[in-house]
Amino acid sequence: MNQYKIALVGNPNVGKTSLFNKLTNLRQKVGNYPGVTVEKREGNIERNGNKFSITDLPGTYSIYPSSLDEEIVFKILGDKSNQLYPDLAVVIGEPSNLKRSILLYQQVRDLEVPAIFVINMKDEIESKGLTIDLKKLEELLETKIYLTNARTSDGLNELIDALTKSAQVYQSKFTLPTEHSASVNKIKETFEITNDYTAWQYLSQKQMPFLTKEDQTKVDAIKKEFNIVPRRLQVKETLDRNTFLEKKLESIVSYNFKNNETFTDKVDKLLIHPIFGYIIFLAVLLLIFQAVYTWSGPLMTMVEDLFAWLDEKAISMIPAGPINDIIGGAIIPGIEGIAVFVPQIAILFLFISIMEETGYMSRVVYLMDRWLKPFGLSGKSVVPLISGVACAVPAIMSARNIENDKERLLTILVTPFMTCSARLPIYIVLIALVIPDEKILGLSYQALALFIMYILGVVGALGSAILLNIVIKAKHKSYLILEMPTYKLPDWKNVAINVWEKTLGFLIDAGKIILAISIILWVLGTFGPGEQFKNAEEIVTAHHPKMSEEDLANEIASYKLEHSYLGKLGTVIEPIVEPLGYDWKMGIGLISSFAAREVFVGTMSTVYSLGEVDVEDDAQKNSLLHRMKTEINQNTGEPAYNLATGVSLLLFYAFAMQCMSTIAIVKRETNSWKWTLLQTGFMTGIAYLVAFIAYHLLK
Repeated sequence: MNQYKIALVGNPNVGKTSLFNKLTNLRQKVGNYPGVTVEKREGNIERNGNKFSITDLPGTYSIYPSSLDEEIVFKILGDKSNQLYPDLAVVIGEPSNLKRSILLYQQVRDLEVPAIFVINMKDEIESKGLTIDLKKLEELLETKIYLTNARTSDGLNELIDALTKSAQVYQSKFTLPTEHSASVNKIKETFEITNDYTAWQYLSQKQMPFLTKEDQTKVDAIKKEFNIVPRRLQVKETLDRNTFLEKKLESIVSYNFKNNETFTDKVDKLLIHPIFGYIIFLAVLLLIFQAVYTWSGPLMTMVEDLFAWLDEKAISMIPAGPINDIIGGAIIPGIEGIAVFVPQIAILFLFISIMEETGYMSRVVYLMDRWLKPFGLSGKSVVPLISGVACAVPAIMSARNIENDKERLLTILVTPFMTCSARLPIYIVLIALVIPDEKILGLSYQALALFIMYILGVVGALGSAILLNIVIKAKHKSYLILEMPTYKLPDWKNVAINVWEKTLGFLIDAGKIILAISIILWVLGTFGPGEQFKNAEEIVTAHHPKMSEEDLANEIASYKLEHSYLGKLGTVIEPIVEPLGYDWKMGIGLISSFAAREVFVGTMSTVYSLGEVDVEDDAQKNSLLHRMKTEINQNTGEPAYNLATGVSLLLFYAFAMQCMSTIAIVKRETNSWKWTLLQTGFMTGIAYLVAFIAYHLLK
C-alpha cells in the first residue's frame, strides 16, 4: 500500500477545516504540536490501495509568521527534514479573495513544496458575481485547479484522486531583487543552498526555527554584514508579488458585482453598527451567559445525582474498609468534580462554534478589538472574559480561538479574576455576615456590595492585563487582519466535532490533575496523627453525653477535621493568615476551598459542627450565619467575622486563585507549569496584599 503525507494549507475562513472533516470522514485525532499549545489535527483515509495521512495546518496569510499558529506552518513547509513535511500540499482558496490565496500558493511552490490549488465554496462564484477563467488560472499557477464545496462534498472524489498524482513542474515566480543578490549568494555559499527563494528565507525570516544555534549565528552575522532588516524584505516581496498578481489576474478574474445589496451587507449594517452592534453583541453574550450559567444547571444536577447514586452503590457493594473509603470519599467525588463541568464546557463551545461557523465571530473581533487592545488583549478575548463570569474552566478553553500567542496567554492569565459562579456562595454568606441589611436611595447595601464584587473582578482582570502586557514580551507583533466571511448556516457536523473535541480534551488532560488533587485533599481531611484523631468519637461522646445523634455526628466530624492533617495545616498556616484577621479555622477553609471555592462554606459548616449547609435554604443559612456571628477569634478576642475580617475575606476570594480545576486547565492550555505557577502566585499575592490593607484599614 502506497502512503502519502498531505498538508492542507490556506488562509483563515476558506473552509479548510470543513474540507478536512469531509476528507477524513471524522477519522481524525487532535493533539498539540510538540512543545506548543497550537492544536494539531490529523486524519487518515484509504482509497484505491493508497493510504493518506492528512494534516490540517493552522490558517495563515503567508509563510511569514505573525503568530504561533503561522510559525508552525513555516516550520513544516520550510524544513524538508520535518516529519510532517508533505508529499503534497493542498493550498485552499475561496472565490472572493483569490489573490491572497494565490500569493500563499506561490510562496509554497517557491519553497519547492509540491502543491496543488483548490477553490473551495465553488457555489459562491456565481452568487458573488464572479467570473473565473480556469484555463488561464491553471496556466498562471502551473497546476490543475480543483473546485470543491466542502459543505456538500461536491468535488471531493476528484480531489482525493489527485492526491496520488505528482505535482506539475513549477517555474518560480520569485524575482531576486538586485540589491540583495550579494547577501543571498553569501547564504547559498555558506549553507550550500541552490534555491534563491530558500536562501531569501534565511534573510527575510526573523529567525529560522529549525536551524541550530551555531547556524543561526552565521545567518545573523550575514544579516549584520549586509544591513539586512527582515521586515523590509518581507514587505518588499509581498508588494512585488501583489503587483505581479494584480496585472495577471485582471484578465482571469472578473468581479461583476451586482448593484443589489447582498444579505451579508444588509445584516452587517446592523451587526457592526457603532451603537446597535454593541447592543446586539451584549444580548448574545447575555444569552451565552444565561445558557452556561442557567441552562447547564439541570444537566449538572443530573451529573451530581448520577455520581451520588454511584457513590451509594459503591459503598453498598464494597466491604467497609480503606478501599471503600477511598472510592466513595475520594475517587468518585473526584471524577464528579471533573464531569460536573462538562455541561458548561459543551454549551459554551456550542455557542462559540456556531458564532464561528455563521461568520459572526469575525464581527465580534472587529467590534471589541479597539476596546481591548490597550490592555494587550484581542477582540476575541471578550468571549473568555465574559464567560469567566459563569466558570473560568470553559472560559479559558475558549481562548484557543485567539491566534496571537501573547494575547492568548494574557487572556488565560487574567480570566480567573472574573467573578465566577463558584464565588457566589462565599459572597452570599460573608456579605450577609458583615454588611448591614439596610438601604440607601432604595438600593440594598448588600446588593451594592455584591455588585462591587463583580466590578472588582473586571478591574482585577483588566488591571492585571496592563501589568502583564508590560512584563510578557511578544514573539510576534499583533495585527488585526480580518476576513469578513459571508453569513451562512452552520455546518452542524463541524460544530459537533468541535464541541466533542474540546469537552473530551478537558476530561482527559485537565481531569488527571483535578482527580489527583481531589484525592490529596481527601486524604488530608480524612486522616490525622495522634490519639485525638484516632479516638475522636470516644472523646466527643464523653464530653457531650446528652447530645442528639445528629448533633453528635456533626460534633465528631468537626473534631476529626480539627485534628486531621488538614486541620494541622490550618494551624501551621495560621501565622501567615493571622495578619489578614483569620484564625486557624478560616485557614482550614482556605486550604479546603482549593478543591473549589464554594467548599469554603461547607468546610466552615463542618468546623462549626453544623453538618451540610445549603446557602439557598434560608433556615440552614441563618443557622450558619448565627454560629459564625457568635464565633470569637482566639487571637484577637474579638468576633471572628467583623467588618474588617469579612471584607478581608471577600477581597481575598475576589482575587485569589482558589480553584484546582482552573489551575489544571491553565496548565493544559499553556502547556507550562511555569506560567501556571506564576499565575497562581501572582493572583494569591495580589489577594493577600489587598486583604491585608483592607483588614488593617477597617479594624
